Amino acid sequence: MIFGDTAHVLAGHQGGEAEYDALFDAAMAAAQVGIFIHQDGRFKYANAHLLQLIGYSADELIDRMGPLDLLAPGEQALFLQHLAEETAGISSHQYELSVRHKDGESIPVSLLGRSTRFNGRAASVASVLNISAQREAERQARELADFDALTGLPNRRLLADRMVQLLAVAEREQGAAALIFLDLDHFKRINDSLGHSLGDELLCAVAQRLSTVVRRVDTLARLGGDEFVFALPSTHSGAAAEIARRLVEVCNEPFFVGGHELTVTASLGISLYPQDGKDAETLLKNADTAMYKAKEQGRNAFQFYASAMNTAMLERLLIESDLRRALRLNEFTLDYQPLVSLQSGLIVGVEALVRWRHPELGIIMPDSFIQVAEETGMINRLGDWVLGEACRQAQAWCDAGLPQMIVAVNVAPVQFRQAGFVEAVAGALAASGLEAGLLELEVTERTVMHDAEIHLGTLSSLNRMGVELSLDDFGTGYSSLAYLKRFPVGKLKIDRSFIRDLENDPDDRAIASTIISMGRNLRLTVLAEGVENAQQLALLRDMGCDMAQGYYFSRPLPAGEMTVLLRQQPFLNKE
Repeated sequence: MIFGDTAHVLAGHQGGEAEYDALFDAAMAAAQVGIFIHQDGRFKYANAHLLQLIGYSADELIDRMGPLDLLAPGEQALFLQHLAEETAGISSHQYELSVRHKDGESIPVSLLGRSTRFNGRAASVASVLNISAQREAERQARELADFDALTGLPNRRLLADRMVQLLAVAEREQGAAALIFLDLDHFKRINDSLGHSLGDELLCAVAQRLSTVVRRVDTLARLGGDEFVFALPSTHSGAAAEIARRLVEVCNEPFFVGGHELTVTASLGISLYPQDGKDAETLLKNADTAMYKAKEQGRNAFQFYASAMNTAMLERLLIESDLRRALRLNEFTLDYQPLVSLQSGLIVGVEALVRWRHPELGIIMPDSFIQVAEETGMINRLGDWVLGEACRQAQAWCDAGLPQMIVAVNVAPVQFRQAGFVEAVAGALAASGLEAGLLELEVTERTVMHDAEIHLGTLSSLNRMGVELSLDDFGTGYSSLAYLKRFPVGKLKIDRSFIRDLENDPDDRAIASTIISMGRNLRLTVLAEGVENAQQLALLRDMGCDMAQGYYFSRPLPAGEMTVLLRQQPFLNKE
């Protein structure tokens, strides 16, 4: 009999001893948990499952080793505590510890023991359950809760936990800390053009490269999308600036992803503890604000937070909110500025300029809201309205018997790049009845030179439709003459920055003269913006400039006042 007088205690079995031994052996062999009996600190029995779990044979274990031999020193006290409770008759419960496999591997187990008797003396019997799979599942659950699934970086939740610890240390030691908010510039274009799968690969490559810049004590987290945050303990402004500079540099180096060589830039905002905030939420918000300031100033740079930014951000949010209402309630209007032929003085066209009739603030000029409209995507809806209204008014002038003339409409870069822009232009012409040749679309040279090959197709489609095209702000961008020759544009508009000091600055005169000469040689009409006095006008005429607009002739006027000006033609042969 295996356990002597313990047999009936363990099972309450009343049959013969041989029958019981066979039944017990079969039960122990089928058990899916480890079972052992120990007495006087030594194993007296261990089933096959336990022997397999710990890698020992019965001969190596029984009467030679005890449970404490399989435990790390730090866990022996827990085992002895539960053993004492069992001996004292205290109800037992499961507890967890780790046992050492024969090869040294640590195995997490759940153990449940109870007192018994073996060969007439006190002993203990216990079951052992391997919980390695459970621990692994818990680890994976923690990773899902605390780490970004794509990049493996800490996520927002883990960042918040670490920020609490970081700021507690900084407060206790009266030290410093910094937070850097990094956002990739124009990342959406990569997703849109190359697909989200390649975009995800790029994000992983970016995360890996960014991690090479920070220290082991720093936390690099991904908030989502293309947003990353760096929590930097014991970091003053100078060190934060140096880290930000290095981050900008490493992002500028090409990435080779999916067979493509990609270059991305980043905009970064920095907030400092304690001057920019004493809690994680405030520091993160202020770093985010500073990052947007870096984008406004040209991207591919970093910006420290300043309290004035919150005022600017609040104003921007108010503009955004009011802008949505303005689109819904149609609070916009168009003013028109004459485009004058320098040869005859005839008004040969007008430029349509949008104005916002704010119910509380009065007339708001586009410089105050166009950028917000572009950043929020509202520019497409606003641009479509401007296009439709300008065409409608131009046709109304034709219907009123005024001579046919060009109406020029500015096209924002976001609007020009939107899918269906050519169709939107065709719709505006059809709805108004205006001839395509009387509509001129003004696009900046920066707009068309970005992805020039793609935009060449859009320009060609508009040209085939009969729409006139002009390059606005010419001379301030980076035009390639090879592309300029291929673009189906009919007009160049000299930027007002070269006209402002035309009468005093020889460099401005040289630039304006060069543009006019180049335009003439390319058989393009050249128009000068921002003409404000007779001396500027005389110089432009001497250079052979074709057209001009500016306050010297007229400020932008509402449609009714523009109608009067068109009938009067007050600039004919004006010197």
